[in-house]
Amino acid sequence: MLSVATRDELAADLAQAERSREPIAPLTSAHPDIDVVDAYEIQLINIRQRVAEGARVLGHKVGLSSKAMQQMMGVDEPDYGHLLDEMQVFEDIPVRADRYLYPRVEVEVGFILADDLPGAGCTEEDVLAATEALVPSIELIDTRITDWKIALCDTIADNASSAGYVLGKTRVSPADIDVKTIDAVLTRNGEVIAEGRSDAVLGNPVTAVAWLARKVESFGVRLRKGDVVLPGSCTRAIDARAGDDFVAEFTGLGSVHLSFE
Repeated sequence: MLSVATRDELAADLAQAERSREPIAPLTSAHPDIDVVDAYEIQLINIRQRVAEGARVLGHKVGLSSKAMQQMMGVDEPDYGHLLDEMQVFEDIPVRADRYLYPRVEVEVGFILADDLPGAGCTEEDVLAATEALVPSIELIDTRITDWKIALCDTIADNASSAGYVLGKTRVSPADIDVKTIDAVLTRNGEVIAEGRSDAVLGNPVTAVAWLARKVESFGVRLRKGDVVLPGSCTRAIDARAGDDFVAEFTGLGSVHLSFE
């Protein structure tokens, strides 16, 4: 467990790395005693600061939602980060690749909530009842840690390596589609580079959203009406460079586009 002063210092280091686009060494290297609670508190320090400066929380993302990623990180549950209004990007506006350090894209079946979710007791049934629509999405991830050399507490402290997201235009009720069997194909500059299915996310993306609702309550956070929730990627993460043009196609859910300049 770290001191309050050390948490504040590490949060400031991460914030400066994001502003300057100059990466820093892993927090876990200099502070091997850092734990998950420290890491979430560091994340929240920076989120509270950004909100105080005018940003709005529009939702949350789940990371490490595949068994393969959990095994790689040596953990048995996902992690989460915040989605802010200033992180949203758009299909018709190219994103400057140099805004980021090591940008990657992930393909996700997004959720838009029509009602607040319960906290500790949240079930998959609660999630389905509260979901207004599913939406095709791409998450833009990044790390403020040099060369993606991250351990679990590094990515949690760094807002779960989140940097941006884009939503497609289609909205589909979860009553009209099998959330577990949505196939996803990602193309870059017209070439297929990744394929997956929605059940790569904990067997069911709804499971990830229910987990998130239960998890965030312990940190004084709730999932609210209107929130966007990204439950985790259907495919592996793909590096993004200036000039790349990505399209993610989802069976029964439409498509979403993201380009870099």
